[in-house]
Amino acid sequence: MITAKIFNIENRTVEIYACTEQDKPVIYFNNYDKSGRSVYRALKEITDKDFSLVVIGNLNWDGDMTPYAIPPISPNDTPCSGEADEYLRILTEKIIPASEEHIQGNPEWRAITGYSLAGLFAIYSLYKTDIFSRAASMSGSLWYPNFKEYIFNHELKRMPDYIYFSLGNKESKTRNPYLKTVQENTEQIECYYAQKNIHTVFELNEGNHFKDCALRSAKGIKWILEN
Repeated sequence: MITAKIFNIENRTVEIYACTEQDKPVIYFNNYDKSGRSVYRALKEITDKDFSLVVIGNLNWDGDMTPYAIPPISPNDTPCSGEADEYLRILTEKIIPASEEHIQGNPEWRAITGYSLAGLFAIYSLYKTDIFSRAASMSGSLWYPNFKEYIFNHELKRMPDYIYFSLGNKESKTRNPYLKTVQENTEQIECYYAQKNIHTVFELNEGNHFKDCALRSAKGIKWILEN
Protein backbone atom coordinates (compact mmCIF):
# COMPACT_ATOMS: atom_id res chain seq x y z
CA MET A 1 0.00 0.00 0.00
CA ILE A 2 1.35 3.42 -0.99
CA THR A 3 1.14 6.00 1.75
CA ALA A 4 2.28 9.61 1.76
CA LYS A 5 2.68 12.35 4.30
CA ILE A 6 0.63 15.30 3.03
CA PHE A 7 0.61 18.90 4.24
CA ASN A 8 0.30 22.45 2.91
CA ILE A 9 2.84 25.28 2.80
CA GLU A 10 2.00 28.69 1.30
CA ASN A 11 -1.07 27.20 -0.41
CA ARG A 12 1.03 24.50 -2.11
CA THR A 13 0.36 20.84 -1.40
CA VAL A 14 3.35 18.72 -0.42
CA GLU A 15 3.25 14.90 -0.68
CA ILE A 16 6.20 12.97 0.73
CA TYR A 17 6.84 9.37 -0.31
CA ALA A 18 9.64 8.72 2.14
CA CYS A 19 12.26 5.99 1.94
CA THR A 20 12.72 3.95 5.10
CA GLU A 21 16.48 3.78 4.56
CA GLN A 22 18.91 6.41 5.83
CA ASP A 23 20.72 8.97 3.68
CA LYS A 24 19.13 8.24 0.30
CA PRO A 25 18.52 10.63 -2.64
CA VAL A 26 15.61 13.05 -2.42
CA ILE A 27 13.78 13.90 -5.64
CA TYR A 28 11.69 17.08 -5.77
CA PHE A 29 8.96 16.91 -8.40
CA ASN A 30 6.80 19.92 -9.24
CA ASN A 31 3.50 18.38 -10.21
CA TYR A 32 1.49 19.28 -13.31
CA ASP A 33 -1.73 17.72 -11.95
CA LYS A 34 -2.81 15.28 -9.24
CA SER A 35 -0.48 12.58 -10.53
CA GLY A 36 2.11 12.34 -7.77
CA ARG A 37 0.97 8.91 -6.67
CA SER A 38 0.97 7.69 -10.28
CA VAL A 39 4.52 8.90 -10.82
CA TYR A 40 5.70 7.27 -7.59
CA ARG A 41 3.96 3.99 -8.47
CA ALA A 42 5.49 3.99 -11.96
CA LEU A 43 8.93 4.66 -10.47
CA LYS A 44 8.68 1.76 -8.05
CA GLU A 45 7.82 -0.51 -10.99
CA ILE A 46 10.84 0.46 -13.12
CA THR A 47 13.67 0.95 -10.61
CA ASP A 48 14.87 -0.82 -7.49
CA LYS A 49 16.86 2.18 -6.24
CA ASP A 50 16.02 3.61 -2.82
CA PHE A 51 14.85 7.24 -2.84
CA SER A 52 12.37 9.67 -1.35
CA LEU A 53 10.01 11.54 -3.65
CA VAL A 54 8.61 14.94 -2.66
CA VAL A 55 5.74 16.05 -4.89
CA ILE A 56 4.64 19.69 -4.82
CA GLY A 57 1.23 20.49 -6.23
CA ASN A 58 -1.49 23.14 -6.30
CA LEU A 59 0.99 25.41 -8.05
CA ASN A 60 0.23 28.68 -9.79
CA TRP A 61 1.39 26.96 -12.95
CA ASP A 62 1.88 29.92 -15.30
CA GLY A 63 3.47 31.93 -12.49
CA ASP A 64 5.43 29.61 -10.20
CA MET A 65 7.01 27.70 -13.06
CA THR A 66 8.00 30.62 -15.31
CA PRO A 67 11.25 32.60 -14.99
CA TYR A 68 10.01 35.92 -16.41
CA ALA A 69 6.78 37.31 -17.80
CA ILE A 70 5.69 36.70 -21.40
CA PRO A 71 2.43 37.49 -23.22
CA PRO A 72 0.16 34.67 -24.47
CA ILE A 73 1.82 32.62 -27.20
CA SER A 74 -1.51 31.84 -28.92
CA PRO A 75 -4.97 33.44 -29.09
CA ASN A 76 -6.46 31.01 -26.55
CA ASP A 77 -3.49 30.96 -24.20
CA THR A 78 -2.90 32.86 -20.97
CA PRO A 79 0.11 35.06 -20.15
CA CYS A 80 2.93 33.77 -17.96
CA SER A 81 3.64 36.05 -15.01
CA GLY A 82 7.23 34.98 -14.27
CA GLU A 83 7.09 34.31 -10.52
CA ALA A 84 9.65 31.48 -10.42
CA ASP A 85 12.07 33.38 -8.18
CA GLU A 86 9.44 33.82 -5.48
CA TYR A 87 8.34 30.19 -5.72
CA LEU A 88 11.96 29.03 -5.59
CA ARG A 89 12.37 31.03 -2.38
CA ILE A 90 9.36 29.23 -0.87
CA LEU A 91 10.68 25.90 -2.10
CA THR A 92 14.20 26.31 -0.69
CA GLU A 93 13.37 28.19 2.51
CA LYS A 94 10.15 26.47 3.55
CA ILE A 95 9.14 23.38 1.57
CA ILE A 96 12.51 21.61 1.49
CA PRO A 97 13.33 22.06 5.20
CA ALA A 98 9.81 20.98 6.23
CA SER A 99 9.89 17.98 3.89
CA GLU A 100 13.27 16.72 5.05
CA GLU A 101 12.05 16.60 8.65
CA HIS A 102 10.08 13.54 7.47
CA ILE A 103 12.99 11.87 5.66
CA GLN A 104 15.45 9.49 7.28
CA GLY A 105 18.96 10.90 7.70
CA ASN A 106 20.48 13.42 5.31
CA PRO A 107 19.93 13.46 1.53
CA GLU A 108 22.67 11.66 -0.38
CA TRP A 109 21.86 14.25 -3.05
CA ARG A 110 18.88 16.31 -4.18
CA ALA A 111 17.32 16.54 -7.63
CA ILE A 112 14.82 18.98 -9.10
CA THR A 113 12.45 17.53 -11.69
CA GLY A 114 9.27 18.35 -13.56
CA TYR A 115 7.14 17.98 -16.66
CA SER A 116 6.25 20.72 -19.16
CA LEU A 117 6.70 24.18 -17.57
CA ALA A 118 8.00 22.42 -14.46
CA GLY A 119 10.76 21.01 -16.65
CA LEU A 120 11.62 24.57 -17.65
CA PHE A 121 11.64 25.52 -13.95
CA ALA A 122 13.94 22.59 -13.12
CA ILE A 123 16.61 23.94 -15.46
CA TYR A 124 16.08 27.56 -14.40
CA SER A 125 16.51 26.65 -10.73
CA LEU A 126 20.07 25.46 -11.43
CA TYR A 127 20.96 29.10 -12.14
CA LYS A 128 19.44 30.36 -8.89
CA THR A 129 20.40 27.84 -6.21
CA ASP A 130 23.19 25.33 -5.62
CA ILE A 131 21.25 22.77 -3.58
CA PHE A 132 20.37 20.49 -6.51
CA SER A 133 23.05 18.31 -8.09
CA ARG A 134 20.77 16.60 -10.62
CA ALA A 135 17.82 17.69 -12.75
CA ALA A 136 15.27 16.15 -15.07
CA SER A 137 13.21 18.11 -17.59
CA MET A 138 10.54 15.85 -19.04
CA SER A 139 8.85 17.35 -22.10
CA GLY A 140 10.24 20.60 -20.75
CA SER A 141 8.90 23.86 -22.16
CA LEU A 142 12.25 24.87 -23.58
CA TRP A 143 10.46 26.73 -26.37
CA TYR A 144 10.05 29.53 -23.80
CA PRO A 145 11.02 32.81 -25.51
CA ASN A 146 14.68 33.76 -24.94
CA PHE A 147 15.27 30.95 -22.44
CA LYS A 148 17.91 29.25 -24.58
CA GLU A 149 19.75 32.58 -24.72
CA TYR A 150 19.37 32.94 -20.95
CA ILE A 151 21.12 29.58 -20.50
CA PHE A 152 23.94 30.47 -22.87
CA ASN A 153 24.58 33.80 -21.14
CA HIS A 154 24.35 32.93 -17.44
CA GLU A 155 26.42 30.82 -15.08
CA LEU A 156 25.13 27.80 -13.19
CA LYS A 157 25.23 28.13 -9.40
CA ARG A 158 26.93 24.73 -9.31
CA MET A 159 27.91 22.23 -11.96
CA PRO A 160 25.26 19.49 -11.76
CA ASP A 161 26.28 15.86 -12.11
CA TYR A 162 23.42 14.77 -14.37
CA ILE A 163 20.69 16.41 -16.45
CA TYR A 164 17.96 14.48 -18.27
CA PHE A 165 15.87 15.84 -21.16
CA SER A 166 12.98 14.32 -23.05
CA LEU A 167 10.24 15.24 -25.52
CA GLY A 168 7.47 13.55 -27.41
CA ASN A 169 8.37 13.02 -31.06
CA LYS A 170 5.31 15.02 -32.18
CA GLU A 171 5.75 18.04 -29.92
CA SER A 172 7.54 20.20 -32.50
CA LYS A 173 5.04 19.37 -35.26
CA THR A 174 2.90 22.45 -34.81
CA ARG A 175 2.27 25.74 -36.57
CA ASN A 176 2.83 27.69 -33.38
CA PRO A 177 6.11 29.56 -33.96
CA TYR A 178 7.16 29.20 -30.31
CA LEU A 179 6.23 25.57 -29.72
CA LYS A 180 7.79 24.37 -32.97
CA THR A 181 11.25 25.38 -31.66
CA VAL A 182 11.07 23.03 -28.66
CA GLN A 183 13.01 20.09 -30.09
CA GLU A 184 15.73 22.18 -31.72
CA ASN A 185 16.15 24.22 -28.52
CA THR A 186 16.23 21.14 -26.31
CA GLU A 187 18.85 19.44 -28.48
CA GLN A 188 21.03 22.56 -28.50
CA ILE A 189 20.72 23.01 -24.73
CA GLU A 190 21.54 19.36 -24.07
CA CYS A 191 24.60 19.64 -26.33
CA TYR A 192 25.68 22.83 -24.53
CA TYR A 193 25.65 21.08 -21.16
CA ALA A 194 27.37 17.99 -22.53
CA GLN A 195 30.21 20.21 -23.75
CA LYS A 196 30.62 21.37 -20.15
CA ASN A 197 31.23 17.73 -19.19
CA ILE A 198 27.87 17.36 -17.47
CA HIS A 199 26.40 13.88 -17.97
CA THR A 200 23.29 14.42 -20.08
CA VAL A 201 20.85 12.50 -22.23
CA PHE A 202 18.01 13.48 -24.56
CA GLU A 203 15.22 10.97 -25.21
CA LEU A 204 12.41 11.14 -27.72
CA ASN A 205 9.21 9.41 -26.65
CA GLU A 206 6.35 8.35 -28.88
CA GLY A 207 3.47 10.80 -29.09
CA ASN A 208 2.56 14.39 -28.35
CA HIS A 209 3.08 16.53 -25.27
CA PHE A 210 0.24 14.97 -23.29
CA LYS A 211 0.93 11.26 -23.85
CA ASP A 212 1.95 9.05 -20.89
CA CYS A 213 2.98 11.99 -18.70
CA ALA A 214 3.36 9.98 -15.48
CA LEU A 215 5.41 7.24 -17.16
CA ARG A 216 7.62 9.77 -18.97
CA SER A 217 8.19 11.54 -15.67
CA ALA A 218 9.14 8.26 -14.01
CA LYS A 219 11.55 7.42 -16.85
CA GLY A 220 13.39 10.69 -16.42
CA ILE A 221 13.68 10.32 -12.65
CA LYS A 222 14.83 6.71 -13.11
CA TRP A 223 17.69 7.89 -15.34
CA ILE A 224 19.05 10.35 -12.80
CA LEU A 225 18.62 7.77 -10.03
CA GLU A 226 20.53 5.02 -11.82
CA ASN A 227 23.47 7.07 -13.08
